Amino acid sequence: MTTTPTTMPELFGSLVFTEETMQQRLSPASYKAWKKCITDGTSLDISIANEIAEAMKQWAVEHGATHFTHWFQPMTGVTAEKHDSFISPIGGGKIVMEFSGKELVRGEPDASSFPSGGLRATFEARGYTAWDPTSFAFIKDDSLCIPTIFCSYSGEALDKKMPLLRSMDLVSRQAVRILRLFGDTETKRVVPQVGPEQEYFLIDKRGYAQREDLRMCGRTLFGAKPPKGQELEDHYFGAIRPRVAAYMKELDEELWKVGVLSKTKHNEVAPCQHEMAPIFSDANTACDHNQLAMELMKRVADHHDLVCLLHEKPFAGVNGSGKHDNWSLGTDTGKNLLKPGSTPSQNAQFLLFLAAFIKGVDEYQDFLRATVAFAGNDHRLGAQEAPPAVLSIFLGDELNAVVESIINGTEYTDAGKRTLEVGVDVLPAIRQDNTDRNRTSPMAFTGNKFEFRMLGSSQSISGPNIALNTIMAEELEQFADQLEKAKDFTSELQILIRKTFSEHRRIIFNGNGYDDAWIKEAEKRGLSNLTSTADALPAYTSPKNIELFTRHGIYTKSEIEARAEIHIENYTTTISIEANTMVDMIQHQILPAVSGYATDLSERANAKAAIGAACKYETATAKKISDLTDKLMEAEEKLEKDLGKIPADSRKAMDFTHKTIISDMVAARKYADELESLTAKDYWPFPVYSDLLFYI
Repeated sequence: MTTTPTTMPELFGSLVFTEETMQQRLSPASYKAWKKCITDGTSLDISIANEIAEAMKQWAVEHGATHFTHWFQPMTGVTAEKHDSFISPIGGGKIVMEFSGKELVRGEPDASSFPSGGLRATFEARGYTAWDPTSFAFIKDDSLCIPTIFCSYSGEALDKKMPLLRSMDLVSRQAVRILRLFGDTETKRVVPQVGPEQEYFLIDKRGYAQREDLRMCGRTLFGAKPPKGQELEDHYFGAIRPRVAAYMKELDEELWKVGVLSKTKHNEVAPCQHEMAPIFSDANTACDHNQLAMELMKRVADHHDLVCLLHEKPFAGVNGSGKHDNWSLGTDTGKNLLKPGSTPSQNAQFLLFLAAFIKGVDEYQDFLRATVAFAGNDHRLGAQEAPPAVLSIFLGDELNAVVESIINGTEYTDAGKRTLEVGVDVLPAIRQDNTDRNRTSPMAFTGNKFEFRMLGSSQSISGPNIALNTIMAEELEQFADQLEKAKDFTSELQILIRKTFSEHRRIIFNGNGYDDAWIKEAEKRGLSNLTSTADALPAYTSPKNIELFTRHGIYTKSEIEARAEIHIENYTTTISIEANTMVDMIQHQILPAVSGYATDLSERANAKAAIGAACKYETATAKKISDLTDKLMEAEEKLEKDLGKIPADSRKAMDFTHKTIISDMVAARKYADELESLTAKDYWPFPVYSDLLFYI
């Protein structure tokens, strides 16, 4: 067994089979073969796989592991794992601990029991997991976890990792083509860099256990506004309470053990809301680590008699939780391609990458919106803690002025006026932090990266990053095709950048995204405003988007159609579960409680009247409760009836659920919340917002 880490450097990655560990435990030849597999995409000989597997097993056993599992990310949005022990019988009632290269490289879980969107029939059970050697194995719950892809028997991607890896390879190839045009002969690979900020709520476990809606749906379906919410703005960045601080300390330690670069922790805007932000890593690692983070957030909370809520809007009337996806491109030589740079030649290269990003977001805004479309996020997008549903790009004052001067061929003021021509020698240096942040923007440039702010807190970040990688690769490919044929590179570069900025300037907006005037302006510009999931998800399968992803080999046509179908079905299923939970709570908790309270009020009124005492409160309140009870019952009956009318066709079901079921739920909640405000607390059947939000 290994010794317990005592310092931060010793703790970090102590449960990860890191590159350093591999170098120490593998023969030089096997280590070199693994490195070549990572850098060049070459396959590993089975003898090399056997040596790596044996080294992994020995290391894992030394750290207390007894099992191994292929850890993968099916299209459920969470991770999956099937555990097998290392034991193998040798006769005489004895065993040895074994783990082969074959077991490392491939597993075989049941493919039919995961969402496939029609890719797999129920009887077609065979599926495969295949080791992802670019993502380090780690130990969790005494099991060696091996990050893998997940595919069907016939090779269709049934997970979120395989398309992500495809998109990373694609954008790397096209970005390197561009770099070669600027004289960069050293860069061999360009890697999407991602840093996902993770927001979450912590509430007391006892209150959670008493709320059926929280247990079934992850959010409250009822809840009158408490006397105090977030109006005083005293929670944001406030002192962290001891119980929460203890949770955060353990969470950091658990994350650090498995190599998650947890960096920042603080209170968020809403009561009981907090945030964890990691340091950037490559997109593949970032996606793996964010899945681990969400799992560990929930697990560690249980140790402190808390529950971690990752739903986008657990409580009405206060901020919900998002996941800001900070995205950039970095070279294997350590350069950030979205950093403006300090020399003119770097700026010219930066402006070309910037132009590609702007063009891509404009042309595929509907698909980007669809990647963050699901039931939970509908409660949040457009509210005061999240961007509107309209995609736009915020550049900041200085960078926007540079873009405008290029478009117009006008003077740009920066320590003296000059006319900008987009060559490799004549551009001014652009400061990295040149403007305030715009938290209302869906896609904000923040110095050396873009912050995609529309993601929901519970979702996998793979889908949005697959889209960003693919869209960027598409535009870079178009640019490279044009510039590689240019007779005069500088002249063609100038024309290309000016043309791109001019044709796609409509997507650039530096103002207040919450302003109603912007929504009207966006409509005039021809920008899409897909306000709900039901509006956004059809974009998945528009001919333009299918053509993009199939042409680049990120998805097959059937794979992208399957993903659309899964998202559509998930939307209807989620809302149906919420609606059925609402029906159950109304019938078995709220109506009996308020009816009992009204009866007691009436009896008290009669008793007072018998002795000639005033009973205005009892009489008036009982009457209000009685009227609202009838309205709530009628609303519940309509909701229950409409649940039986959901069409069988998935798209029709999504539209019906959006237009009818949600409206029914809003009506029922209105009456229930009014009843809560009238009913004595001792009678109300579950904890209210003031109990849940202000208990810790």
